[in-house]
Amino acid sequence: SRLGRQHPLHRISARFSSIETSHTSVSQPMNSPSITRHRRPFMAPVWLLGMLAAGVLLLLAGSLLYFQRATVTTVIVVRHAEKAAVEGTDPPLSPLGVERAQRLAALFGGGTKLGADTALGRPVAIYVSDTRRSQQTAAPLAERLGVVPVVADSDPGALAERIEAEHHGEMVLVVGHSNTVPAIVSRVSGLAAVPPMTDDEYGTVYIVSLPSLGKAAILRLDF
Repeated sequence: SRLGRQHPLHRISARFSSIETSHTSVSQPMNSPSITRHRRPFMAPVWLLGMLAAGVLLLLAGSLLYFQRATVTTVIVVRHAEKAAVEGTDPPLSPLGVERAQRLAALFGGGTKLGADTALGRPVAIYVSDTRRSQQTAAPLAERLGVVPVVADSDPGALAERIEAEHHGEMVLVVGHSNTVPAIVSRVSGLAAVPPMTDDEYGTVYIVSLPSLGKAAILRLDF
């Protein structure tokens, strides 16, 4: 019948609708699956951090020890005072020598004592020879300081090594002779250009400064 038939225009319209629907579904792009990448935070091994910390501690400890040792050792070297013109090989001091010994005590015995083993501008030890004139020259200063003079080895090299080993960073005084004072100063300071002393030269004092960092310095004074 006329109602059961579909109009040809209707069939063409339906066919075009089907083609458009199919084309639309084909032309739509396909979404690719997304990939999520997770970055792991950088973490140094525990043993590496431990070695680094230990190295820093060793460096700090070494630096502290080094700078604690970076002090100045001061060695004062004088000849004994004037000796008396008497017979014998071991004369005592003359009246002029006794007076000079008192000046030596006033020169180095007036500093401020800071503790049992520390003094500011005061020797902590006195080294003398085995002669009376050397020991009598040191006696007034030793009494002021409250120390007992030590009879030193006659070898300048041995005395220098003893001072460095036992009095690092301290001040000491050595009372020698005209033929030993230049050798002691030269050996302690490491400097060879120390002039000899004359027979009538009694008032010369050498102050040798030995810093842990740097070169030795020598100050020559008269008293």
